[in-house]
Amino acid sequence: MRFMMLMIPHGYETAPAKLDLDPERVAAMMKYNQALKDAGVLITLEGLHPPATGARVSFASGEPVVTDGPFTEAKEVIGGFWMIDVASRAEAIAWAKKCPATANEVIEIRQVQEMGDFSEEVQQAAASFEHPQGGWGKALR
Repeated sequence: MRFMMLMIPHGYETAPAKLDLDPERVAAMMKYNQALKDAGVLITLEGLHPPATGARVSFASGEPVVTDGPFTEAKEVIGGFWMIDVASRAEAIAWAKKCPATANEVIEIRQVQEMGDFSEEVQQAAASFEHPQGGWGKALR
């Protein structure tokens, strides 16, 4: 089962565009990332720049409207993510609990949707798309 672990650092929604990272914290996180890799559960991981450098495209009016960051209405934003492949939700939670996160951070765990989770009609509607990495569509396992 694939799960995405989303890092939500409180206050990141107002972080400046250029971050000053703590090398000791980065080293601790890299050790955790290596443990995920060594266990054979890590698919990918990435950190994200703060919302100050981002943009949102909304469609409330039926037409795309672009809003540059930071986003005043944001209460929580994603700072990064891990994609892992484990046997169960409980195992995903166990990995999240091992993260060297600070008291200012939360990890949200979400299972990735698989085509088998959906009806035959939905699977047929998605079948024409060939996902390059094996997601929805013909390339599914």
